[in-house]
Amino acid sequence: MTTKAARTRQYILDKVAPIFNKNGYIGTSMSDITKVTGLTKGAIYGNFKNKEELALEAFSYNVQFIMDKIRFILNDIESPIAKLFALTNFYREYYKYNLPRGGCPLLNVATDANYTNPELFQRAKYVIEKLKNGIVKMLVDGIEKGEIKNTIDAEKYGGRIFSLIEGAVFTSVMLRDDSYLLDMMNHIDKMIQVELQVK
Repeated sequence: MTTKAARTRQYILDKVAPIFNKNGYIGTSMSDITKVTGLTKGAIYGNFKNKEELALEAFSYNVQFIMDKIRFILNDIESPIAKLFALTNFYREYYKYNLPRGGCPLLNVATDANYTNPELFQRAKYVIEKLKNGIVKMLVDGIEKGEIKNTIDAEKYGGRIFSLIEGAVFTSVMLRDDSYLLDMMNHIDKMIQVELQVK
C-alpha cells in the first residue's frame, strides 16, 4: 500500500512529465507546474527538493514509459532475430503515440540540457548507452544461438541500428512526418535479413 506522500509525488510526475518533455527544463516554469497539477509551489517543493530534482524524475518517468513498452513487447520473445524485428515494429508506431507526450524524451533532453543542465544530460546519456547496449546484447545472443552471423561486430552494428532509429525519430518529429521512421525501420529490417541473419 502506497503512502499519501508517494501518491502525491506520483500524481505530480503524471501531470508534469509531459510538460517538461514538451517545454524543456528551461522552458518549464513553476507557474506551468502549479497550473497543471493544481498544487501550490509549497506542495510541489514538499515532495521534490527543487525544480532540478523534479526535472530529473520527470525525465526518468518519461523514459520508463518507453522502456516499459519495449520490455512488454520483447518479454515473451525467445529468438534474438525475432526481438530485433519486434523492436523495429515498435518504432514504426513510436511517432504516433509519443508525439502527444511531447516527442522523444531522449532527443528532447539531449538537445535541451546539453549546456543548461549537466546532470540531466548525463542521465540522458546513460539511457542512450543502455538502449544501445540492449541492441548489442540481442546481437550477441543471436550469434551465440546461431541466428546471427558470427563474423559481424555486434558493438558496431548495435550502435549503427540505434543511431539509425534515433536519427529517424528526430527527422520524423522535426518534420511531423512518420514516413521517415517507417522507411528507416524497413531499411533496418533489410539490413538484418541481408547482413546479419544466418540463412
